[in-house]
Amino acid sequence: MKLPRRKFLQLAAGAAVLPAVPPLACAQSYPAHAITLVVPFPAAGPADVIGRIIAEGMRASLGQAIVIENVGGADGIVGVGRVARARPDGYTLSIGTWNSHVGNGALYSLQYDLLNDFEPVSLISTFTYLIVARKAMPAQNLREFIGWLKANPDKGRRGTQAPVVQGMSAAFYFRA
Repeated sequence: MKLPRRKFLQLAAGAAVLPAVPPLACAQSYPAHAITLVVPFPAAGPADVIGRIIAEGMRASLGQAIVIENVGGADGIVGVGRVARARPDGYTLSIGTWNSHVGNGALYSLQYDLLNDFEPVSLISTFTYLIVARKAMPAQNLREFIGWLKANPDKGRRGTQAPVVQGMSAAFYFRA
């Protein structure tokens, strides 16, 4: 096949200019692969149960696998730190609680910034812990109980599953 000179020159000029033209960017559909949901507490706790319920709904609506990772330790610091080190691509999410995303930042020097390294997505639940005592306890209300604890610091004990005074909210967070 013989090309006319004019057609050949047009093709050659087009080929010479082609590398200077930026390639077209196509948006990738989200999610393109499995999403990891880090629960920064051991399995079977309240945050884990809520995370698994939410993950099931996410699987159905997004049509993608949701992998639950329980990364317990240091009241959520270890698991949240794992999310802070993840790529900020929206594929690593965290269940956040008052302890893991507020309290720890107020009490400890963390290797991540809770305000700038994470972006809240949604409040997914709220629940309240209870304070319980034996009937023989001299305190009849919370104010008297706090006074008794201050007067008797060696007698008060805290259960492993129930913080003394604290409400708890769970929320999704992802690496910003």
